[in-house]
Amino acid sequence: MMSVEESPRNLQQYKRFKTNDEGRKTSTSIEQIKTEAAIERFYDRFEQLSALDQTLPKLHRADHARYLQTSLEQLSTAYECLDSSRPWLVYWILNAASVLNLRFNDDLLDRVVDFLGRCRGKDGGFGGGPGQDPHLATTYAAVNALCIIGTEKALNTIKRETLKKFLWAVREGNGAFRMHVGGELDVRGAYCAISSAKLASFAPEDEIKLFEGTAAWVAECQTYEGGFGGAPGLEAHGGYSFCAAAAIMILGGEDRCDLNALLRWTVNRQMAYEGGFQGRTNKLVDGCYSFWQGALVPIVQSLIARKEQQQHVKTVSLFNRMALQEYVLICCQKPTGGLIDKPGKPADLYHTCYAMSGLAVAQHCDTVPLVLGDERNEVLPTHPVHNIPPRAALDAYRYFVELDVPESAAEECNGKPTAAGTPMDTSDRENGSDRQSSSNMSEDGSSNSNYTSSRTSE
Repeated sequence: MMSVEESPRNLQQYKRFKTNDEGRKTSTSIEQIKTEAAIERFYDRFEQLSALDQTLPKLHRADHARYLQTSLEQLSTAYECLDSSRPWLVYWILNAASVLNLRFNDDLLDRVVDFLGRCRGKDGGFGGGPGQDPHLATTYAAVNALCIIGTEKALNTIKRETLKKFLWAVREGNGAFRMHVGGELDVRGAYCAISSAKLASFAPEDEIKLFEGTAAWVAECQTYEGGFGGAPGLEAHGGYSFCAAAAIMILGGEDRCDLNALLRWTVNRQMAYEGGFQGRTNKLVDGCYSFWQGALVPIVQSLIARKEQQQHVKTVSLFNRMALQEYVLICCQKPTGGLIDKPGKPADLYHTCYAMSGLAVAQHCDTVPLVLGDERNEVLPTHPVHNIPPRAALDAYRYFVELDVPESAAEECNGKPTAAGTPMDTSDRENGSDRQSSSNMSEDGSSNSNYTSSRTSE
């Protein structure tokens, strides 16, 4: 039986949590009230329609599948401004498809691998497109995309020796990382480097040298609010806080951080009426923070459990999982496919990926899946640290371990961690490892659409 916190909200009663500016209008309060009014229209309409159709809300799988298929084959000219982010576009599409339990045909995926190979720099790392300089963000996106595809050809496209060379080229002496050679320095760089190195299973001794001092530098980015900024002294932000906590989850170093303050700051970013998360204090709700903040909660819980040796800390859901699903399913789905930031915004691949990933976190961040509406709304879990399918993370790690030490690979991958732990370090509760979706999918992962599961074993 669901607890009160795990039940769908009475949306009429929650109207009492709407903003009261107390007669003191500011630009912030005006935008907040305007946003709440737009969301209120969606919630009011939903309550009327759901009285007639008890299966609402519905996840529009087929519409999102068409949107992702079309986008992977040919983007509109609106994406020309993201020419230097093309591995990101690939990753966003593939990860959203994985969460939906969809797979593109092998020929198309093979062409994607060829494209990402052309984005790889001769001196390591991946650029935003063929011939572009390597960048840590697009390297992270390319590595994630190749791990999602998961074929031998895809994984072999990750050249570990040149990747290692690139990571050393952007590393600072204090353990921080620049986004590219001569580029900006922020906590995204540390996370992108750590995540990529872990999925590529760098040798423990290489990890120790490469990330010496990194955890200490990341800890310096924590602010008085409890969250993390992009660099020491900057404002706490959901995306940067995720990057910091995920990096610490892989590296260790939680003793350097005020985890209780981070947890308090994170859970207070869930909006009382909207149900979704904001990225910073006094900012608007945004669908992408469904993942950045939603995944941050179980990561911080795991860090606290690891630090204090109190595993029960991970057994309680500390954000309203139903409210987050309400925001994503009722307010963030476009009828033509794709997901959005908030009502009134257009669909885009970035928000499609992270709103869908946030839906996966909300459903699977506890031992028992919690699904709003019909069971067909269930999506597959995503790894809260890497944001790729949990099995894809483990398969990539095992693949690279076996390349190095075949005779000990079985022992290494069956629970004996390296110095920095395996990609599955955050426990089964968070990553939903290998759990098959209970939605109406056939055993081979096929759905009502023309796509099949990207990981039939999940």
